[in-house]
Amino acid sequence: MSTPLPIYYDPRQHTDANISSSPSAGKPAQVMARWKRSHIPISRMPVTPATPEQFALAHDRGFVDGILACTHANGFGNRSREVAATLPWTTGSLVSAARHVARHGGVAVSPTSGFHHARHRSAGGFCTFNGLMVAVRVLQLDGLARKIGILDIDAHYGDGTEDIIRRLGLTDIHHWTFGAHHHDASTADAFLRDLPDVLAGFNDRELVLYQAGADPFIDDPLGGVLTREQLRLRDRMVFTHFARAGIPLAWNLAGGYTRDVAGTIEPVLQIHDATLEECHAAYSQSTPAA
Repeated sequence: MSTPLPIYYDPRQHTDANISSSPSAGKPAQVMARWKRSHIPISRMPVTPATPEQFALAHDRGFVDGILACTHANGFGNRSREVAATLPWTTGSLVSAARHVARHGGVAVSPTSGFHHARHRSAGGFCTFNGLMVAVRVLQLDGLARKIGILDIDAHYGDGTEDIIRRLGLTDIHHWTFGAHHHDASTADAFLRDLPDVLAGFNDRELVLYQAGADPFIDDPLGGVLTREQLRLRDRMVFTHFARAGIPLAWNLAGGYTRDVAGTIEPVLQIHDATLEECHAAYSQSTPAA
């Protein structure tokens, strides 16, 4: 890739408020600070915040209004106005990245988490709005893509994504979620062995959204499947496949809960750094299929 990786980030998509045990709400700023100092060429792109009308493409409108007004509990189990203020920007980041690749091809990055447990009418599991499904519906209604794939390699089952797909009767979305198949280290080798076939299942997609979760990490308290080397190989296989296939790809961070002895999420940030490195390597070297 001769041009920098486009990363759709706005400081308003995170909060430093101490709202839960999950680091997700404050992670975008930490990731971006590191990536700016890395050797990977990146370009910070402007985020267009998601609107209530766009949230309502995937969610019940009453639920949307209640979350934004802080009368409904968010995915962290509270009614924090700080969290509510970030939500248009977190989902807007992924929608903006998805729009970019739909129009220009290649890859784009959304440094966001907290999507796949959000259901049509409820939040949970540190997820408030399902930015994956909002992005899908925006792209479809804008006429930018119809057959869209969601490759979810966060450690946990994307139950909210499945709920929205089912409730809206969306038959043209291909959703594969790691958490439906792999739960401990005994399945790690099988996952990597089967991953090429999983990726081939997306070959008919016009665009793919990839959740590159850090929580499948073997030492993650909410994960426990893949080593650091296996996580890096996962990312290498994913990015190489879609770069060579010429299928537009937008990816986001998803989960990660490992802490070091000082209590920081340095182990999680290192995993996200490795994902960025593998993305850059794949899109620098691969030539899309004719």
